[in-house]
Amino acid sequence: MKGFLLAALGAGVFLGAEPPKVFKHVTVYSQAGRYGGWPANHGSWSWDSEIVVGFSAAYYQWLGPDRHPYERSKPEEPYLARSLDGGNTWRIEPTPALVPPEGMYTASEPGGKSSDLAEPIDFLRPGFCMTFRMTDGQQGRSWFFYSYDRGKTWKGPFNFPMLGQTAIMARTDYIVNGQRDAMVFLTAAKATGGEGRTFMAYTKDGGLHWEFIAWTTPDPGEGFSIMPSTVRLSKTDLVTTVRHEDSHRKGPNWIEAYDSHDDGKSWHYLSRPAPDTGDHSGNPPGMVRLKDGRLAITYGHRSPPFEIRARLSSDGGKTWGKEILLRGGARAWDIGYPRTVERADGKLVTAYYWAPEPMKERTIEATIWDPGHGDEMN
Repeated sequence: MKGFLLAALGAGVFLGAEPPKVFKHVTVYSQAGRYGGWPANHGSWSWDSEIVVGFSAAYYQWLGPDRHPYERSKPEEPYLARSLDGGNTWRIEPTPALVPPEGMYTASEPGGKSSDLAEPIDFLRPGFCMTFRMTDGQQGRSWFFYSYDRGKTWKGPFNFPMLGQTAIMARTDYIVNGQRDAMVFLTAAKATGGEGRTFMAYTKDGGLHWEFIAWTTPDPGEGFSIMPSTVRLSKTDLVTTVRHEDSHRKGPNWIEAYDSHDDGKSWHYLSRPAPDTGDHSGNPPGMVRLKDGRLAITYGHRSPPFEIRARLSSDGGKTWGKEILLRGGARAWDIGYPRTVERADGKLVTAYYWAPEPMKERTIEATIWDPGHGDEMN
C-alpha cells in the first residue's frame, strides 16, 4: 500500500478526490455571416442559475490566415448572451446601449453622449453589474456602464478619468468591497507608448472619483502585459493574472500572476500559471476563486493544437496543477478570450469564442465542467 501511494504521488494523480471532468460544450451564439468574439473584453456575471456573458458581434470577412476575419467597414456590435439554466441554453440580446461614445473598433455608429457620473453607484444593489468599454486603444479613452437589473438596462456611458496616464484601454475586471467601495483593474500605455501595463484604481464614493493606487505589473519593455483578471483571497490578499506577450521572438507567450498582501498598494511577481499560450500574442486569462478556496484559470492556446485549457491552484496561485484540456479541435488560432463563473453546484461555465472552421464564421461557445475537489498533486 505504501508503495502504491508513493507511486501515485509521483504520477501526479488525485488522492481521495475527484479529478476535473468536462461535461458538455454548448453553442451560445452562431449566426451566418457574423463574427462572434472576445468575451474577455466585455465581462461575465452570474446570479444563481442566471449567467450573462458579453461579446462582440461583427461581420465575417476572410482577410487571410493571420488576421481576425471580420469586416472593418461594417459595425461591431455589443451583444449579451443570457442563460437562465446554468449555461445549458442561451438567448442573445443585442445591446446598443453599450456602444461607447466614439463607437467600437469597426465602423460602428457612436453610442450615447458620455458624462461624468453624477450620483454614486450602489455596488451592493441586487442585480448590480458593471462593464468597461474603450475604442481604438491608441486613442486612450475609456468609459463605464452599470446596471441594477442584471444587464437588462444600463446607465452610462460615464467617463473614466485618465488618472495621469496618456492612454487607458479598459476591459472589465473589478472587485466590489462594499456599498460605495470597489477596485478596478485596467491597462494603460507603457512608458514608450502603446498598450502594455496593468494597474489598479479604487473608488470609495461609488465611482464619483477614482484614484490610481499602484501598477500591478512591471513595465514590459518591448512586449506587453495587459488584460488583467483578478480575485480577492482575503481582506488584504489579492491575486491578478495578466496576458503577457514577448515581442523578442515568435512565441511562446504566457500568463503571469502577481499578488498583493496590502489590499493592492503594492504587487509582486507570484508565478506563471500558463507558460505557453501560443502565437498571435497569446491569450488573456479568465480567473475565478472557487467556493472551496482554489483558483481556476482558463485561457486559449493559439498554436497547434488550438485548444481551450485550464489550470487549478490550491495555494493561492503560488503553484498550479497540470494543464486541463477543456476543448480541442479548433480549426484556427483565432479563439479564446474566456470568462468563467462558478454555479451553485460547483460546476464551472467557461465562455469563449471559437473557430469551428478555418475560413468561416466565429462562434461563441461555453464549456460546462467540474473542477473536481481536493488538492491536485503538482
